[in-house]
Amino acid sequence: MATIADRTAPSGGTIAVPAASSGRSRGVYAWITTVDHKKIAIMYIVASVIFFILGGLEAVVMRLQLAQPENHLVSPQAYNELFTMHGTTMIFLVVMPILFGFANYIVPLQIGARDMAFPKLNAFSLWLFVFGGILLYYSFFAGAVPDTGWFSYAPLTERPFSMGQGVDYWILALVVTGIGSIATGVNLIVTVIKLRAPGMKPMRIPVFTWMSLVTGFILIWAIPSLTAAQAMLLADRSLGTVFFDESRGGDPLLWQHLFWFFGHPEVYIMVLPAFGMLSEIIPVFARKPIFGYTFLVGAGIAIAFYSFLVWAHHMFAVGMGPWANAFFGAASIIIAIPTGIKIFNWLGTLWGGSIRFTTAMNFCLAFIAMFTIGGVTGVQFAMMPLDWQLTDSYYIVAHFHYVLFGGTFLGVLGAFYYWFPKATGRMLSERLGKWNFWTMFAGFNLTFFPMHILGLMGMPRRVYTYPDKPGWGAINLLETFGTFLIGVSMLIFFYNLWKSARHGEIAGNDPWDAWTLEWATTSPPPDENFPVIPQINGPRPLRDAKVSGWVLFPSDETRPPAKPSRLDHIPAAVLGVVVFVSSEVIFFGGLISAYITYHGRDEWPNHEVLEVGKVAVVTAFLIASSVTLFLAERALHHGNNRGFRRWMIVTVVFAIIFIGGQLAEYRTLYNDDVTIDRNLFTSTFFTLTGFHGLHVIAGIVMLAIATWLSFRGELVKGRDTSIRAISVYWHFVDAVWIVVFSVIYLWPLVA
Repeated sequence: MATIADRTAPSGGTIAVPAASSGRSRGVYAWITTVDHKKIAIMYIVASVIFFILGGLEAVVMRLQLAQPENHLVSPQAYNELFTMHGTTMIFLVVMPILFGFANYIVPLQIGARDMAFPKLNAFSLWLFVFGGILLYYSFFAGAVPDTGWFSYAPLTERPFSMGQGVDYWILALVVTGIGSIATGVNLIVTVIKLRAPGMKPMRIPVFTWMSLVTGFILIWAIPSLTAAQAMLLADRSLGTVFFDESRGGDPLLWQHLFWFFGHPEVYIMVLPAFGMLSEIIPVFARKPIFGYTFLVGAGIAIAFYSFLVWAHHMFAVGMGPWANAFFGAASIIIAIPTGIKIFNWLGTLWGGSIRFTTAMNFCLAFIAMFTIGGVTGVQFAMMPLDWQLTDSYYIVAHFHYVLFGGTFLGVLGAFYYWFPKATGRMLSERLGKWNFWTMFAGFNLTFFPMHILGLMGMPRRVYTYPDKPGWGAINLLETFGTFLIGVSMLIFFYNLWKSARHGEIAGNDPWDAWTLEWATTSPPPDENFPVIPQINGPRPLRDAKVSGWVLFPSDETRPPAKPSRLDHIPAAVLGVVVFVSSEVIFFGGLISAYITYHGRDEWPNHEVLEVGKVAVVTAFLIASSVTLFLAERALHHGNNRGFRRWMIVTVVFAIIFIGGQLAEYRTLYNDDVTIDRNLFTSTFFTLTGFHGLHVIAGIVMLAIATWLSFRGELVKGRDTSIRAISVYWHFVDAVWIVVFSVIYLWPLVA
C-alpha cells in the first residue's frame, strides 16, 4: 500500500497525497494482461496514434493525387480505397478510441475511484478495438480493400456492384470495434454512477467526466443501429436476403436511415469528450471557475438528446418530402443552441481571467475558433436549398474537418499537453509545443479553409482527379502544401513526446495548480490511484483543499457517513446489464423497423404461412420461464437453495422448449420452400427471429451456468448478484419476443 506524503499547497497549508507505488509490474506481458485502467488507457492512445499515422499517410497520398489537375499518381480504384480507409480509420480507429483512452485514464481519477467498474471488460474492449483495426487493415494483404466510403451506401455495397470481400472486411471489423465501444459505454456509465467518491454529488462531477458519461449513453444507443444495418447488409451479401436490393423490393434508403441514426450521434461521440477537455483546461489557465457550470452540463445533455433527432438532415437530397425536410431542418438548427451555450461558457470563463497562454491553452483557444467556423457551416446545411447546392461538394469536406480536426483533434492535442505530466511525471516541452501549435494551426487552415471555396466553385468530393478549371489546381496545390505542414507539426509533436518522456522536466503532482482530483495523487498515479478514497466537499475539491485546508483523504474512522443513493442498492453488474439491455432495444428496434417498413410489399405472404397456433404455445412457455425465474430468485433470497435449483431447471427446460418450437417452425418453412433468400418477408422474418433465438440460446447458457454454480455451492443467499443480472437479461429477451410475436404473428390477423 502506498504511503501518505505531504505537499505544500499554494495557500501555505498542506494536502495529503499518496506517494508512488513501488510494486509496479513491468514487461510486455504485464501490459498485455493488465486490467489497470491507466495502462489500458495508454494502450488505447498508443494504438490510436499508430492508426493515425496510417490514416495520415492515406491522406497525404490523396492530397498528392489532387495536387494538380488530371493527375495519375494513383488509379481511381486505389483512390476509392484510400478515402474509404482514411475515413474509416480516422473515425473508428483514431478519434473514438483516443477519446476512450483519455476517458479511461482520467475519469476514475477525477471521481476518486481506484479503477473502472469492470476492469476485465475494460481490457476486453481494448483488445476488440485492436483486433478490429488489424482485421480492417488485413484487407490490404488479402487484396480486398474496402472502397465504398466510410458510410458504405447501399446499393453500391450490394452484389454485384461490390463483388470482392472489401465490404465484408469493413462490416466485420466495425462490428468487432462496435461491440468494444458499446462495452466501453456501459463501463463508463456504471463507473460514474457507482464509483464516485463520497460527497461527489451530480453537480460536483468534473465536466470532462460528465461529458464522458453522456458520451457513454450515446455510444450504447447509437452504435446498435449501425450494427443492425451491418447485419442486414452482411446477410444480403452472404445469405441472399434482399433488405437493400431495390430490384427485389428492398429499399437502399433504409440503410441511410439506420446508418445516419448512428452517424450523426457519432459526431457528438467524437466531440463531447473534447468539450469536456476544454472545460477542464480553460478554467485552470484562466484562473477562474468554469462559467455557468450547470448550463454547460445541461447543454451537453441537450446535445446528446437532439443528436438522435437530426439524422435525416444528411438525406435532404433523397426526396423525403417537405414535412420531413422541415422537421429535420428545424431540429438541426435547434441543436446549435446548446452548442452555442458551451462556446459562451468558455468565453465567459476567459473574460476577465488571468490567462496563461500555455500550449494546452493555445490549442483550446484554437478549438473555439475553428469549431465555431465548423458549427456555422453546419447550420448552413440545415437550410434545404443550401444543402441541395453544397451536398457532396468540398464544402462538406471543409465543414466536417473544421468540426472534427479543427475541433476534436486540436482539443485532444491540448489534452496531451495538459495531462501528459500526470501520466508520465514529466512535462512536455513548451518551446516545442509552441512550434507544434503554430505549424498545426497554419497547416490546418491552409488545408481545409480553401475547401470551402472549392465547394462553392462546384468541385465534388470523392473524385480522384478533376479538370483544369480556373483556380482549381492552385487551390488544391495550396491544400496539399497545408497537409505537409500538418505532417511537420505532428513530427514535432511526436518528437516532443519521445524526448519529454525520457528527459522532460519533472512535473510534480500538480504542475498546473489545478482543481480536480487527478492532481491530488502522484504523477504518475500508483496502481490503486488513492490509498484512501477521497472525501469531496465541493465542486473543485483540490482547490478547496488548498485554500480552506479541507482533508481529502480522511481515515475510515473520521470519514463522515455518505448519504445513500437511490442506486446504491443496485449492484454494478446488475446496473451494467440494465444499461446493456437498453442498447439491445435499439438493435432490435432496427430489425423490427425493417420488418414494419417492408410489411405489405410485393410477395408478402399472409399469416397462413406461419404456424401461429404452435408458436403461441411455445411463446407461452417462454413467458412462463420469466415467472419460474422470478420464483427461483425468490427462493434464493429466502435461502432455499433446493427450491432455487428446481425452479432454475424448469426455467431452462421451458427455454429449450421455446427454441425447439422455433427450430421446428424453421424446418416446416424450409420444407415448404420458404427460405431466407426468397423475398422481403423471409429476409426480415428469419433475420429478426433468428437474432432473437441467438439471444435466447445465450440466455440458456447463462441460466445453465448459474444452476451449475448453485450445485457447487457458489451461488447462495447474499451472493446472488450474478442471477439478478441474468434475470434482467432474460426478462428483456422475453419482452422482446412478445413484441416480435405481436408484430409478426398477430398483426396480420387484425390488419
